[in-house]
Amino acid sequence: MAALAALPSSSVALVVLRSASLGVRSGIAAAFGIAFADLVFVALAVAGMTALSEIMGSLFAGLRYLGAIYLIWCGIGLIRSNASTSWQMPHCWGGSGASFLAGFILTLGDVKAILFYAALFPVFIDIPTLDALDLGVIAAITLVAVGGVKIAYAMAARSIAEKVGMLPLARPARVACGGVMVGIGGYLMVKP
Repeated sequence: MAALAALPSSSVALVVLRSASLGVRSGIAAAFGIAFADLVFVALAVAGMTALSEIMGSLFAGLRYLGAIYLIWCGIGLIRSNASTSWQMPHCWGGSGASFLAGFILTLGDVKAILFYAALFPVFIDIPTLDALDLGVIAAITLVAVGGVKIAYAMAARSIAEKVGMLPLARPARVACGGVMVGIGGYLMVKP
């Protein structure tokens, strides 16, 4: 789970963006939103996610589009930011609650997460034999693995953002990061 969480993805981009632009606290809140959405997927996998995803397929697609729009919006805000020494983004609503919600919604629409929990998770876990203790262990592993990796990204992103903000290339770095965010959001919009 940690290895999959560490792979570059829209959720990693969101955590990095929130941490770099709004502070580590917002990055960590986004990481917790992502981890809690993964817990929803664990619960759905145990309850029969494949059948549920067929019924609610358009809801998952809608959440993916919402997450993509949010990434594009924040990327444009980062590109348009005029501050020469700050990564603060006035166009991106902030706060820990907003970051948590952004991570949660983005992950609920993440095709990679859906495929993992619908297809691979049942291969590794014998779902019919699970008891309450097993579910608790799976939930703890999910929170530590996914949340821990995303929190590491949040801390690294803020540290890098603070160092880059002092460099003469801070503006081009913001434009490049914003471009990556817009690109990831665009990709999420057009991928099947």
